[in-house]
Amino acid sequence: MAPNAWSSGAAPPPPPGTPPASRPNRNHKSGGNSGSSHGGGDGSKSGIGAGGVVGIIISILVVGGIAAFFIIKRRSRKQSMDIEKPEKQPFAPFASQEVQEMKSVQSLSTASSKTFEAPATLSLKPPPIDLHKSFDEYDISAKPIVPPKKINTVLINAKSYSVADLQIATESFSIENLIGEGSIGRVYRAQFDYGKVLAVKKINSSTLLNHADFLDIVSGISRLNHPNVTELVGYCSEHGQLLLVYEFHKNGSLHEFLHLSDEESKPLTWNIRVKIALGTARALEYLHEVCSPSVIHKNFKSANILLDTELNPHLSDCGLSSLVHEPDQASGYSAPEVTMSGQYTIKSDVYSFGVVMLELLSGRKPFDSSRPRAEQSLVRWATPQLHDIDALSKMVDPALKGLYPVKSLSRFADVIALCVQPEPEFRPPMSEVVQALVRLVQRANMSKRTFGNEGPSRSDSQDGQGSTP
Repeated sequence: MAPNAWSSGAAPPPPPGTPPASRPNRNHKSGGNSGSSHGGGDGSKSGIGAGGVVGIIISILVVGGIAAFFIIKRRSRKQSMDIEKPEKQPFAPFASQEVQEMKSVQSLSTASSKTFEAPATLSLKPPPIDLHKSFDEYDISAKPIVPPKKINTVLINAKSYSVADLQIATESFSIENLIGEGSIGRVYRAQFDYGKVLAVKKINSSTLLNHADFLDIVSGISRLNHPNVTELVGYCSEHGQLLLVYEFHKNGSLHEFLHLSDEESKPLTWNIRVKIALGTARALEYLHEVCSPSVIHKNFKSANILLDTELNPHLSDCGLSSLVHEPDQASGYSAPEVTMSGQYTIKSDVYSFGVVMLELLSGRKPFDSSRPRAEQSLVRWATPQLHDIDALSKMVDPALKGLYPVKSLSRFADVIALCVQPEPEFRPPMSEVVQALVRLVQRANMSKRTFGNEGPSRSDSQDGQGSTP
């Protein structure tokens, strides 16, 4: 049998305070029946002695201590590794550079005490920009943040023409095809191969429009849709040329009918004049009160009222207000506030409309330097006479030859007086002007008598029983 590992060597000394153990009798034989008594006290019992038990206990304590030493050493190593690792903070991806610097400084200050504490609060506010830093101190290796390019989302409901197409149609914008000229540009007649005739407005280069601004203007005009507003058919913006293509009206403008007609030309009857006034009033009502935002014309005059084959009015130059920079004070169409401050509003359009109605009534130009000084300005001359029926009958266009109903003429003059008031706040909105002109036509249509080829009598004219309206 192998020797016992725990008793092979000398037993370690007993701990202090332990009573001395009796040495066993090596000569005693376990199986002998010699004269020694069984109750003798010198280790007569068989098995492990007291010293062996003590040795076992001490060995267990030594082994336990060694195991505890390694466990403690392993834990301390793990803790030191955890301290070296950066602490994971829930806001780390969003923390600013200022917060990261604060954390690094705090970790250095606490390293000596072997403790690590997270900051109590995290400030997500970005660090202030140091305005005293030189350009070289910044990191120029980082790629700059470039904002995305603005995508051109301009929607244009009109055809795009090339300069070559319009040059061919207008015969290189020849003087023979010039049909009008204004402050914005010249207008040419354009004859295309397929037989269509259009009007091309060549915008003056003095407007200094860039390509993007011009396309914005074209987009706005192309969205206008009213039977009394001239339709935009197309545009061109090639090679620095800015051109607008409109529908063509062979009868020209109201200005030509009233002021440039020769004796052989057929004059506008009273009925046609009221119809023109009502149609242009509806066009302005559409621009002011239907379009959102409101469209201010700024250039309302008889030269911009085009007449089709049936003499229906079509207002041109709508949506071009950004090209009107300075008011034409000599034209006679500008409202007093525009002349003084240069500020246009929808009320200044109402004033200009009243001036055009005066043209229809009197046949005179808004400003005529060839007349006596007191009569050069149409508004100043006519306004005091608008409510005097005798004076009113004397200022009517002689081309009418008295063929008009007096009551209709008087109501027409009442609308003019409201529109040309010097205070803009007292001028009516165009919707009220339209209603007043509609009532005028309806009342006139109730008349059952009409003039024949021989013309009305003086009494018919005075009683308002003339031709409608």
